[in-house]
Amino acid sequence: MTTATAHPTAPEAPRVSASHIPLTAEQLQRFGEEMDAIRQRVLAERGQSDVDYIRAVIRAQRGLEAAGRGLLWAGVFPPAWLAGTAALSLSKILDNMEIGHNVMHGQYEWTNDPKLSGKRFEWDTACPADQWRHSHNYVHHTHTNIVGKDRDIGYGILRMSKDQPWSPYYLGNPLWATLLALFFEYGVALHDLEVERLATGEIDRSEQRELREGIRRKVGRQALKDYVFFPALSGPFFVFPLAGNAAANIVRNVWAFTIIFCGHFPEGTHEFSEEETEEETRGEWYYRQLLGSANLSGGPLFHILAGNLGFQIEHHLFPDLPARRYAEISVEVQEACERYGLPYNVGPLHRQFGSVVRKICRLALPETEGRGPLGLGAASRRLGGLAKRAFLR
Repeated sequence: MTTATAHPTAPEAPRVSASHIPLTAEQLQRFGEEMDAIRQRVLAERGQSDVDYIRAVIRAQRGLEAAGRGLLWAGVFPPAWLAGTAALSLSKILDNMEIGHNVMHGQYEWTNDPKLSGKRFEWDTACPADQWRHSHNYVHHTHTNIVGKDRDIGYGILRMSKDQPWSPYYLGNPLWATLLALFFEYGVALHDLEVERLATGEIDRSEQRELREGIRRKVGRQALKDYVFFPALSGPFFVFPLAGNAAANIVRNVWAFTIIFCGHFPEGTHEFSEEETEEETRGEWYYRQLLGSANLSGGPLFHILAGNLGFQIEHHLFPDLPARRYAEISVEVQEACERYGLPYNVGPLHRQFGSVVRKICRLALPETEGRGPLGLGAASRRLGGLAKRAFLR
């Protein structure tokens, strides 16, 4: 395999802005060819071991759900409630992360097994699967970290890039992030509605009727299952499974939020403009996926519970490959990054999450030209001035 240097070897200008790591067109082409070769090899190697793995995970998820719901019926006893809530939380995490997310990416479409069909799968969360397949598989994975196109940058709720214009609303960034984490499934469910554009009148509410109806039906089914049907089976003790279901949903929401935000927004990840990605080549697409993602270090159990999204870089490079393969692929990707002088952003959960929290807080404040974010005092004075001018008008 040809060795590439870390610096441009030809006079042509790099296709990306100076804020990113520059590579020549030739280097980008070679990098893309190497990534394509990895993908084609793994596609050829897929087999029974991949099928056995995902079916084993599905069996474990179903067993945990049955155990969790059974224990919650005896939730009047604190140990049973705690054990039931823990089992149900793990069940929902596996359903959303390692099973739902990966199956709906089409990672097992080649098996022709209807139970592993990404086009038919429906998961245990508030977001309708068909809407998620559009907002995530198409919008996010096509336009990864392109400001103005990738709605996963802040989910229409948060300011997660300096390229997003600041407004006083974003002073609530830390609060909005906390609420999004607690109710993440509903934030994902509202993703395609583009609520912020509805509020400004950019979108006519009548255009969203079908989307709203799909969300209403899915949220209603989830609420009926978790907060009516299963609690009712406990009769007068319904409050215990009700509370356990609510707690399990919150645990799943916070976990999913943490893993996803740590894979997209720690320090060192990059955003891109629409202009930078015009007429993008295959190599440039791989390059953007790499610079816009970050990995998490951890053991096998951690990565299973994370849906193997601790390997977010590999997932963005190869979203249709079985996620259990990302660990072995990551060795080759990291080695290629070293040869091309490209960053490979990886760190433990606590470090990456701390970095995300700092970014959320920093981007809550407005920025001044060349001086970074304003301090809280300056921000308050600016807001006071805006309010005064508005009053005088």
